[in-house]
Formats: sequence, C-alpha cells, structure tokens
Amino acid sequence: MFDRTIFRRAALAGAAALAMAGLASPAFAQKTRLTVYTALENDQLDPFKKAFEADNPTIEIAWVRDSTGVVAAKLMAEKDNPRADIIWGLAASNVGLMATMGMLEPYTPAGSTSLNPMFLSGKSPQTWVGMDAYLSLVCFNTAEGKKANKPVPTSWADLIKPEYKDSIVMPNPASSGTGYLTIAAWLQIMGEEAGWKYMDALHQNIAQYIHSGSAPCVQAAKGERLIGIGLDTRGASEKTKGAPLELVIPKEGLGWELEVTAIVKGTKNLEAAKKLADWAATKKANELYAKTYPIVAYPGVAITPPNYPPNLEKVMVKNDVEWMAKNRDRILAEWTKRYDGKSAPKAK
Repeated sequence: MFDRTIFRRAALAGAAALAMAGLASPAFAQKTRLTVYTALENDQLDPFKKAFEADNPTIEIAWVRDSTGVVAAKLMAEKDNPRADIIWGLAASNVGLMATMGMLEPYTPAGSTSLNPMFLSGKSPQTWVGMDAYLSLVCFNTAEGKKANKPVPTSWADLIKPEYKDSIVMPNPASSGTGYLTIAAWLQIMGEEAGWKYMDALHQNIAQYIHSGSAPCVQAAKGERLIGIGLDTRGASEKTKGAPLELVIPKEGLGWELEVTAIVKGTKNLEAAKKLADWAATKKANELYAKTYPIVAYPGVAITPPNYPPNLEKVMVKNDVEWMAKNRDRILAEWTKRYDGKSAPKAK
C-alpha cells in the first residue's frame, strides 16, 4: 500500500534541498571577477591571489601580467576603453603619468594613514598608494679593484674619474625602470644642466648600457666589469652567494622608485576594486611585499636580507615621482640621442 506520509516527507525534503540550492547559487553567481594589471614577479602572483581571496571570498582575481613597460603601454593603449579594473604592482612614475591623464579613480584606502607618507601620492583622495621601494646603488668588485689598483668609489662624482674608463655598466633607462630611476635621481640631485653634464662625463667611463636592472651587479659579481650600477636587492643577493662585492652607497644619496596600487577609472567593478585597494594597504599585504623587497610601505614589517645595507630609507634622495612621470618621455628621448651608441643589442 502506498504510504502518503513518506511521500510527503520526501517531497518536503526535496523542496528544502532545492530552496537551499536556490539560496546558494545566487551567492556563487555574485562572485566578482576582478581584472588586475601587474608587473609583479610571477612567483608573487599565486601567494597574493590566495591571501586576498581568502579574506574576500566573493572576489576572484584575474591577473594580466607583463614587464613594467609592456603593462604601462597596454594601459595607455586602452585609455579610452579600459579593460583593467585595478593596477597592483606597477612603477609609480608610470602610474603617476596616468593620473595626470585622468586615467585613475581617486580613492584613499582604509588604513592608508598607517603607511609611510613617502608611499602616498599626496593627493586627496589619493590617486595611488605605494607598496614597496627599489633602489639603485653601486656594486664594486673588490677583487678586480685590488688587481687593477682601483679605489672603491664613495660618491656618484667619483665615477667620472679617468681611472674608471670603460669599467662601468649600468641599465639603459629607456628599457629599464632601474635605469630610469637612476638618471632621474641625478637630474633632481644636481639640477638638469649639471645632471646632463655629469652624464656626458660618465658616458666616457661606461662600457655598456644593459637592458636590465639586475644585470650590471651580476656582471660586476662575476668580475666581467669592475663596477655595476644596478638594483639594490640583486647586489645583496650576489654578495650573499659569495661574490667579492662591496655595495657602495654614494654620499649624494640613492635614487628610488615605488611599486603602487591604483584603481582604473571606468572600472565596472568599483566596489571590488576598492576592497583590493584597501587590502593592498594592510599590514598583512605588506608582510607579503616584504618577502621580496626590504623597504615596504607599512612601518615595522620589513625583512632585511643578508648583506643588504641597513637604513637605506635615510639615504633615499628627495624624489618627485610626479615630475618623473611628466618628464619621462622628454628625458628618455634626450638620453637616447646622447648615449644610445653604447647600448647593448636588444634580444630578439
């Protein structure tokens, strides 16, 4: 005999299950896919994505990653029809130029007042917020210096002395962010007229301009060149590997650049982008940045790697990132006209 009670109970249970599924599916459907443009290193992407999504389960990051120049060019090309929602990890001088062109959505992330003021755009609301800093310094091979009886330089001015002729390599600023921050610092420290005069003299001692911020210190580490002007962290890592390097902090100070976060104007996912901007300014996010960079925006979370010079924040020159952004094309055109003859061939 058919048991109507059992049937009704089964029907009610099925209806309840369908109702629960109905409640669950809209929540799943509402998950926002956030397109994030970045020049972060590949090994940073997965940890950053996992950490953010764990704290923001309704948002999914979709990375678009390439080198700094390529990402900046892509954003510029898409200016009138933006495809990115937010930038997370791109040079401040590139992003600063975009701010002057009205490409960014001004927003001051929650908690950004806890950050080192040097890492803020200084606008109200902020146009971008910094994450970490990278610098250029002088890598001097002490073994080669001893063999050739060459003194260790102590200043940028020392590098134009005749004893260093054909002994120096540095990044090409037209292809390397480290190269650009270096010459921008010279022009700001010395003034433009004196800065170009200095680079004219330095050019006589340059063996080659290389299309990489890391390679000059690597070449110095290997003894292929006496001096490399290059990336701070690469110099420290090469010394830690056993290279006979002295990391020289020129007494005039060091040029620097920031990686920053900024919301793209026109995003259709503004609230989600704001959540990422908020999270990117947190202590937790800065602890991730500190695994790669010794100088980060949030005070007190930096991790100093072996052989990294201490207290470099104190020798970072006064740097006008907005000036770097606005004058970038002009400076690079002038640099290329004067010095490109000693540039390394570009890889095909």
